[in-house]
Order: sequence, then C-alpha cells, then structure tokens
Amino acid sequence: MNATRPPGLHDGHADDVAALCSDLLRIDTANPGDGTGPGERLAAEYVAEALDAAGVRAVLTEPRPRRTSVLARIDGEDPGLPPLLVHGHLDTVPAEPRDWTLHPLSGDLHHGCLWGRGAVDMKGTLAMTLALVRAWARTGQRPRRDLVLAFLADEESTGAYGSRHVTTAHRDHFTGVEEAISESGGFSITARRSSCTGPDARVYPIAVGERGTAWMRLTAHGTAGHGSGPGADNAVAELVRALSRLADHRWPARLTPAVTALLDALDRTLGFRIDRTRLEEEASRLGRLGELFDCTVRNTAHPTVLTAGGKVNVIPSHAHAEVDGRFLPGERDAFLETVDRLLGPKVTREFIHCEEAVAADHEGPAFGAMAAALRDQDPHARPVPFVQSGGTDAKAFARIGIATYGFAPLLLDPHLHYFGMFHGVDERVPVSGLGFGVRVLHRFLTTY
Repeated sequence: MNATRPPGLHDGHADDVAALCSDLLRIDTANPGDGTGPGERLAAEYVAEALDAAGVRAVLTEPRPRRTSVLARIDGEDPGLPPLLVHGHLDTVPAEPRDWTLHPLSGDLHHGCLWGRGAVDMKGTLAMTLALVRAWARTGQRPRRDLVLAFLADEESTGAYGSRHVTTAHRDHFTGVEEAISESGGFSITARRSSCTGPDARVYPIAVGERGTAWMRLTAHGTAGHGSGPGADNAVAELVRALSRLADHRWPARLTPAVTALLDALDRTLGFRIDRTRLEEEASRLGRLGELFDCTVRNTAHPTVLTAGGKVNVIPSHAHAEVDGRFLPGERDAFLETVDRLLGPKVTREFIHCEEAVAADHEGPAFGAMAAALRDQDPHARPVPFVQSGGTDAKAFARIGIATYGFAPLLLDPHLHYFGMFHGVDERVPVSGLGFGVRVLHRFLTTY
C-alpha cells in the first residue's frame, strides 16, 4: 500500500500510539454494570495528563466517586465552522483471565498486536486520539474546526455516570456541536470479489446509525405454595412459556435507507447482487460482510437473565427475567406492542433502559470526508455506510441534537475478526492498524 503520509506525521507516531494504548490497557476500568468495579478515575487521570502535556487543558467530572470523565477542547483553524465532537469511553466490560492467552490487563505486544480488554472497544481509539493531539502539539498543526473532546465513563452500562451526565451537567461544553465521531466504524474487512471483477477490496464500514434499545425486566405473578401441590398458578411456568413465545417469534425484515445504501454499496464492491428476499441466508453466506446487516434488518428480543424461587420445594409467587430488545428506527411502538402480545396478560414488563434509534446522514459532507480520508491512506478502500446492531453513547448525544458517526479507523489483518473481539476473549489490536488510524484521523480532522 503506497499511501501518502500526511505532513507532520512521521514513523514515531506509531510508537507513541502503541505506548499510549498499552498504558491504557494496563489500567483496570472494568464496568460490571452493577455499581461495583474500580471505576474510570485512574484512566481519566492518565488521559488528562497526556492532554495537559500537549498543551490542552483537561477537566475531570465525577458524578459518583471514581466514575470519572474527561472533557477538553482544541481550537481549530476556522472558528466559523461548527465544532466537531470526538467522544469515546474509558470503561470496558469485565474479562476472565483464565480464558485468555495473555492476561487481559497485560497490554503486551505479541505477534504485532497489543493484547488486552479494551484493545478495540475502545482504548485503542482513545490512544489514536491522544497520539494525534500530541503530534499536533509537536508540529504546531491544528484541526480545521474546533474539536470538543469527551473521554467518558459508564458506556458499558447505561451511560448514567458518563454521557448522560455530561450532556446535562456540562451541556455548555457541547454548544454549537452538530456532528461527532466515535467508536465502531472505519475498520477494514477484506472482501472477496467474484473472479471477473479484479483483486480483493477492503470494505470500511462507517456507522451512520444504531437500532433503538429496550432493556426490559419481566415479572410473572402466581400463587405461592408447596412444591408437591397442584401448582396450577405457577409463576415460573408462566414466565417460561412467555419467554419461549418471545424467543421463537420471527420478526419481519425491513430495509431502512441506510441499510439499503449498504447493500447497494456491497453489490458494487462484490460484483453481484445480494438477494433482498433472503437476507438471513445471504448474511450467512457473506461471513464477516454479512455481519454488517444481519442484525439490522429486523427487530430482536433476546432473553438474557432468568431468576425465580429460592428452594426446590417452594413454588414462588414471582419469577423474573431480563430481555435485551433492539428495534429499528420508527419501530418502537410496534415493537413494544408485539412484545406485550407475546408475553400475555400474566407477565408485566418495565424498562431497565430505553433509548430511541439514532441516525446520521450517510450522504452528507461528513461521510464523504471520512470516506476520502480512508481512500487517501488505502487506495483499495471501499467505504460503506452501516447501522450498528448494538448501542453506544451516540444515543445520549442525539438527545442534544448531535449526530454521531462510528469512525475509529483501523486497518486489520484479514484473519482478525473485528466483531468477534468485541467483548470477546483474546481482544487485541495491531500496532500497524493503530498507526494507520492516526493518519486517517489526521487527514479527516484537518480537512473537514
């Protein structure tokens, strides 16, 4: 690959981003989501010190002890342009060390990759941002527009101590911001084309939306009694039947404009048409490319937690379950109506967390500038829009009128499975890919 190295960036930035990433991986910021865990304070202090050393004033905000976020701002060349938000999260999901090849807090370099929980989700991206800010400090360069930075706590739970906190308690920090970039987009997937259309390409999905989130707690009510009795009004049995109906439901497929644009772009890249009438089978056939749309053409509702009773010979009066529901844009009411019908009259539900689906413009200038930055550094790049199946802090920022793109550019070895490393075992990120990401971000942020 013979890409042009942006002015002011040299080989040393790759060493810097690797060191920053390794340091962040060694700081435990696991967030079990139940109020336990070490919190993000140590990582926030590390980020603030790195920014301060680059001449960027950082402010820490902490709504609960050790649940800490970092806010900062960098002046751009053109103050007449709206500021751009760059946000990411400091916390990670927990990891079980015995399952890993290397310890999830090692941050060690092994076979060209840095290993550790958060390598792709998303301490590697945070390191790219910090490395770029430090490179600018050395060279005197600046972004084209003002940058608003937010390194956040609590994304791996509800965001209550992170994005939801800063968008209320520090609303003024985001004044004038209309667009943002953050995680889960801009990574490479090697595409195997049909034999007649030339060499393989690298697809770079840029996230332009997310399905809505409906985390629900279900409760079935019954009559308590002895386990040897008739048990005609058994809450456990009622809940299990309701969950079976929910799990077995076949949600209809619906193509949103962004997913349609993705499929059209994949058609052009692959050299054949993806069959829109059998998308589940097509997603399976296309492998990692199919993962870009397999969960975003329909709603889903998956039971994840089940609790009831406390003694084998006692029929409990209540049984509880938790369900992870996700819905397409505009589908919230229809989704919940279907859930209630499937649950039946003896099961009630309440929200643990509910957020609307969000979207950004996949045809606008921001997307075009991201695509151009990727092609500048990789002539084989094929940027495409996609919708994330999960959720991020983008939903909190959407509440205050900011549209977030998933753009954390990363050039991956074809054998590394990006989605498989999210919350998975042996999470790791290639050092060369991080260096690529710094260069792409530099190009995007100095031109857009």
